Amino acid sequence: MKLFLAEDDAVLADALLTRLSQLGFEVCHRSDGLAAQQMLLSEAFDAVILDIGLPGQDGLKVLRHVRVHQPALPILLLTALDSMEDRVAGLDAGADDYLVKPFDFPELEARIRALLRRQRASDSVRDELQREELHFGPLRLDRSAQRAWAGAQPLELSARELELLFILMSQAEKVLSKEQISAALSGEGEEIGSNAVEVYVHRLRKKLDGSGAGIRAVRGLGYLLTLAEDS
Repeated sequence: MKLFLAEDDAVLADALLTRLSQLGFEVCHRSDGLAAQQMLLSEAFDAVILDIGLPGQDGLKVLRHVRVHQPALPILLLTALDSMEDRVAGLDAGADDYLVKPFDFPELEARIRALLRRQRASDSVRDELQREELHFGPLRLDRSAQRAWAGAQPLELSARELELLFILMSQAEKVLSKEQISAALSGEGEEIGSNAVEVYVHRLRKKLDGSGAGIRAVRGLGYLLTLAEDS
């Protein structure tokens, strides 16, 4: 896995490079904001550790610029600023996570692993979503025709409900978190929150009633599509 580190504190950067390399990561480092931005836009990385207080160009500006070109790249912010306003500003700028200095290395490592897990899960969902027609038990969905059936009976679904059914069928009998569903449903310039996901799941569940398939809520984890006898 290839990580990018943008940190201007030489002592901290050296410690991070050593620790992350010991964990098996390939790490590229820059200490200047402009140099970091140029590197992020010219090479591919699996995740980024980005300090806010960089010389040349601060980390938030780098983050905003990179997000335009790489919206899915996992980015963890490092900062000495720990107010609520600072954390909100970092997350609103596009950070996936936020870690305040000083920190313990095990926490940083855990946060990086979590970012990479979420990215792999999202990639898996996106790969499945390339398929056009899906079957699960009595359900059949044709994405190109924008139609779905339970046996021979057409299902009357809205565009959003149809897309949700497609997402669930593509990962049938696997638990999908609200965050994964939200990411898959959200489009360019549009974000579907977890509350909206709950509403769409509720509506779709009602329309699947009696179809032979159902949506099960797994407490604390998310939702999965199952056959009726399992739901």
